[in-house]
Amino acid sequence: MTMMNGDDGPIRPKRHSPHDKTENTNRVAREILNAETAKREAKTKRLRLARLAKEAAEPAQIYKAAGKKRH
Repeated sequence: MTMMNGDDGPIRPKRHSPHDKTENTNRVAREILNAETAKREAKTKRLRLARLAKEAAEPAQIYKAAGKKRH
């Protein structure tokens, strides 16, 4: 069924140029990448804080230097 707009004929959707489609694709891709980057940075910060808290809670361990083994 064709929609009519008065005497002007059928209403046609606006055609998008290839440039517009490329711009839209690039914008969406940047949004996805930015969201993933923010999520990764938040996780890294959370894990770093957890590691530092764990290291502060446990006593410092002193390791002996490994000596040469004699055969």
